[in-house]
Amino acid sequence: MTRLRAAVLAGVLLGLTGAGPLAAQHTPFELEYGKWVALAAALGMGWQAAEAHADADRAFDRLQAYCAGDPTRCRTAPDGRYLDPRAERFYQTTLAHDRAARRWLLGGEAAFLGAAALFVWELTRPKQPPGNIPFEPQIRVLSRQAAIGVRVAF
Repeated sequence: MTRLRAAVLAGVLLGLTGAGPLAAQHTPFELEYGKWVALAAALGMGWQAAEAHADADRAFDRLQAYCAGDPTRCRTAPDGRYLDPRAERFYQTTLAHDRAARRWLLGGEAAFLGAAALFVWELTRPKQPPGNIPFEPQIRVLSRQAAIGVRVAF
């Protein structure tokens, strides 16, 4: 199981086992936990992008080592392809891993932007104090006076 799948599975299990927000929180369940799932997905996709990039580097190093052994192996055709099928395979493997790294990176960036949007959305939501506070001190400033009082809810 890849790290990304493990992170997504953990997020789904967290979502299934959560009891939901308390009445005083007034934050939707999707917003509360979705931002963390999106952030975990962004980190997982970034990790996968780094792995794919390392795979591309290893494939290119194999191509360079193959060419260093006999430079005639790395002749290219007019269209840019290698004439030696093994060298071409090394090069195509490098390109495939680079494309995979690019896709993982773009997905990770999109997930990170989504997570950032969810964090900002939660921060900008209006906050209301819960209605179950039994003791709440109050201070009001009038024109030249200050009033201090206590509100007790039953």
